[in-house]
Amino acid sequence: MQQHPNPLSPIPSSANALVGKRIKHPRIAEVMSELEALIYPGSQDSTLIVCGPTGAGKTTLARYMVEAAVERAAIDMEQNAGTIPAIFVEAPSSGEDEFSWRLFYQQILAELGDDLDAPKAAYGIDVHSGRMVRPRGAGGNSLAALRTAAERGLEERNVQFLVVDEAAHIIHQTRNSYKLEIHLDTLKSLVNKCGTQMVLVGSYDLYPLMSLSGQLARRHHVLHFQRYRQDKPEDVRAFVACLNAFEKMLPDLWGGELTRYAEALQENTLGCIGTLSSVLVRAARFAKADGRWSTEALRRALLTEAQRDRILTEILEGEEAINPGLTRIMRKPPRQSSATSGRNAA
Repeated sequence: MQQHPNPLSPIPSSANALVGKRIKHPRIAEVMSELEALIYPGSQDSTLIVCGPTGAGKTTLARYMVEAAVERAAIDMEQNAGTIPAIFVEAPSSGEDEFSWRLFYQQILAELGDDLDAPKAAYGIDVHSGRMVRPRGAGGNSLAALRTAAERGLEERNVQFLVVDEAAHIIHQTRNSYKLEIHLDTLKSLVNKCGTQMVLVGSYDLYPLMSLSGQLARRHHVLHFQRYRQDKPEDVRAFVACLNAFEKMLPDLWGGELTRYAEALQENTLGCIGTLSSVLVRAARFAKADGRWSTEALRRALLTEAQRDRILTEILEGEEAINPGLTRIMRKPPRQSSATSGRNAA
């Protein structure tokens, strides 16, 4: 980072104002627009997958999606008090060898406002008598009972879509591809039962889900949440605009100095706004601890070369995997003569 003269300035009392702040930057608006076009009753895309680099702002996107759905449904929610148009959960990482469906269903029920202390029971219809019965072993908060309660809650509350953040945890806590396919079939079954679309949000690790089976691939659609690249002028302008937004949050702290380092910050954070936010929060905290703002506080807050290189490797591998799949239909194969076609066939 190039050094510039920078007079020391006192730290404002609002130095913590950056913590938890969100910016609805252009990339979020773009992906939200695509998602809103694909979320509708009877959609063939039962599951939407949003992939992108770490620190790009995917969790911010997920929360904005749910908030926007609630705002749009405000009138309906007033008329139907039990309506919840969308909910947000995070795929649990329990530390167990396998993905915990119990914790997953409990999170859904908590977001639906169900009383988790109340015992759940799974009921079915006896094929001979036609009466509703409670299966043996379904007492208490069994997994089957929690699943039934989650299905019933999603359906009764008219949940249009369920956002699952950090969905890569489902993959990381699955031992083999066969078990992973079972997990995805479970999600598909949940969607089919209650008519709620699923939005899986996570890193590029999610993209390989497309290759598990043709059935799953047909019912899923992938959206790429991209970073702001330095080789695209429109991305550079968008990144600078985000930096300006952060600067306006604490004008007394940055003193108009922040945008001076826009190029260095975009390079260090790889154009990921979530990572940029983390860097700026650290810089503000360092400055507060020092009692004064300086460019050195910003320098200390940057990613190390090892951190940046590791993240960059994951980004490049992810982009290489996902971009051909998203752009293949835009490229037409060259025309071949009949003779060439015959030789190739041979």
